[in-house]
Amino acid sequence: MIQFKVNEPIESQQLAAVFAASGIKRPIDDLERLDQMLQHANLLITAWDGEKLVGIARSLTDYSYCCYLSDLAVDQHVQAKGIGRALIEETKKQIGENVTLILRASKDAMDYYPKVGFQLVDNCYIIQKKA
Repeated sequence: MIQFKVNEPIESQQLAAVFAASGIKRPIDDLERLDQMLQHANLLITAWDGEKLVGIARSLTDYSYCCYLSDLAVDQHVQAKGIGRALIEETKKQIGENVTLILRASKDAMDYYPKVGFQLVDNCYIIQKKA
């Protein structure tokens, strides 16, 4: 049975492991950077199969106007079981219905997000990171 936790502290090694197991492209070999990603996120929803981290939704939010869902990752061994949807739903529950939930999807995930309630918008700009 999968258990969901809100703002449960995790280690950068656990984050790297779930990123690697999910197939998401993140700097899994840079534990210092992953540690900073954890330290500066202010909403972390995690999914656990016993003691094993199998899913994560990592967000930055002001809890008032907007929330950026920066990472949604689920171990490929447990995908298609509703864990990603549940991580999104718990994120929405934590931020409330008056906060806009925003994310930037990878090309591989473009078909997934409309299925879980996201609307595609075309008015987004980015300044790409250097590394």
